[in-house]
Amino acid sequence: MTRIIDADGHVMEQRGARGLSTYMPNGSRTGNVFPALDHLHGYHLRPVGPPTEDGESGEISRVIDRKVWLEFLEETGIEWSVLYPTSGLAMGRIVSEDWAVAACRAYNNWLYDQFTDGTSQLKGMALIPVQDPSEAAIELRRAVTELGFVGAMLPSNGEGIKAHYGSKIYWPLFEEAQRLNCALAVHGGSHHNFGGIDTYSVYYPVNALGHPFGIMIQAAGMVSHGTFERFPGLRVAYLEGGSSWVPFFMDRMDRAYGQSHYEVDLDGQHILGPNPDIKPSDYIKQKIESGNIYIGFDVDDEGLGDAVGRAGNKPFLYATDFPHESHDAELCIHESSELLAREDLSPADKQAIVADNAERFYGVKK
Repeated sequence: MTRIIDADGHVMEQRGARGLSTYMPNGSRTGNVFPALDHLHGYHLRPVGPPTEDGESGEISRVIDRKVWLEFLEETGIEWSVLYPTSGLAMGRIVSEDWAVAACRAYNNWLYDQFTDGTSQLKGMALIPVQDPSEAAIELRRAVTELGFVGAMLPSNGEGIKAHYGSKIYWPLFEEAQRLNCALAVHGGSHHNFGGIDTYSVYYPVNALGHPFGIMIQAAGMVSHGTFERFPGLRVAYLEGGSSWVPFFMDRMDRAYGQSHYEVDLDGQHILGPNPDIKPSDYIKQKIESGNIYIGFDVDDEGLGDAVGRAGNKPFLYATDFPHESHDAELCIHESSELLAREDLSPADKQAIVADNAERFYGVKK
């Protein structure tokens, strides 16, 4: 039986007695901890499932707690999953630095208490206050060393993000992640401020474009500004944008670089990113080979075989996205079976993308 590891699952930050808001400091325990993802999510008509016990409709409205997650893993045969937020995907939108710090501490404590404590099958990915990189480094250290989390999420977009992640203001955070030997993952969720898509009145193209746009912007910033040169032990994944952006990204970066659009300092010396004697695509493949760069894919990506052919099989990470898209075990089993039956992937490719790469990225040994 093929080993499968879920590199990107999700929790639902339900309200109530065990809800996230009860973990906030006194005086801040009512209402929503996180802002809305953007002005585009939720404001569209779509088919929904039958009403659930709480009176809401749609599969995702049911309570997804630790018991449900462990049952899902048992039914699907998945060894373990790494848990990311749902409402907390909007972490980058928080403007108040103090609120961001409090929200991250509350979320991480809640995630530990309600999901990861006492089981090795559910592993936490922390939220950290990127609004204040020094505080982000402190919370990352606490989450990894005290709560046993495997790393932290970096929101791909939001008003509270000071700059792209290639900026030197994030060096203290990256230095701490490198010292802790833990994972960082850029994850989409908020899809506003990407030019013309703010005016779309139909949601599905917003979702289609917003995820890859956000992670491509951050990947380009980190590659071009020499992040992986300065922090050679850093491991970063770019999640939920599919795989087909990778060949496109490489081609566009090569074309611009080949036209001498790279930077020099005041003495005319080359700075930042790959040297002029290497194409960005080759540089990216070097960083993939050295274990710096990882990429999440969607199981139904038709272009996955092409992406593996271009970038190799080492960066790609399998994800259930449960309960967002793989709503139940039956659907997940069907999708993973189709993935393992693909003829454009070799057995070695499949072994890498459904298990081995996740172990390397998250630093979890069998």
